[in-house]
Amino acid sequence: MGWFYGFKLHAIINHKGELVSVKVTEGNTDDRAPVKDMATPLFGKLFGDRGYISKALNEWLTKHSDTRLITKLRRNMKPQVLKPIDEALLNHRSLVETVFGELKNLCQIEHSRHRSVTGFITNLLSGLIAYCWFPYKPTIKNMPQQGQVATL
Repeated sequence: MGWFYGFKLHAIINHKGELVSVKVTEGNTDDRAPVKDMATPLFGKLFGDRGYISKALNEWLTKHSDTRLITKLRRNMKPQVLKPIDEALLNHRSLVETVFGELKNLCQIEHSRHRSVTGFITNLLSGLIAYCWFPYKPTIKNMPQQGQVATL
């Protein structure tokens, strides 16, 4: 049947749809594990989905990289008070899904029949490089120029 390599691509993008940080992990790795390495050089606000909820991770990011992690809440969590701009940006998380859609469909990084790790990495890197050269990337329109914003 060939080989199967289960990997996840973790990416941090900015409000202009540009890739800021990328990391590949094994498929069974917790989504929160690579965030520390990826977000250490960043500052500002980092928006993620519910898979990144962790009080310990948020405290670590605040202490070590001056980054605040903002996520949607689970049903059993107490409501948090967010600034209107943070709430609006949290609702624009679909930008990440759009970027991953372009990576999968236009750059063809999703391939199910790699015969070697070298072939997998070559295909992934070529797709990421091709995306970086796209002249028009998905963006958040009318974004205020107030600080650094990144999305997981």
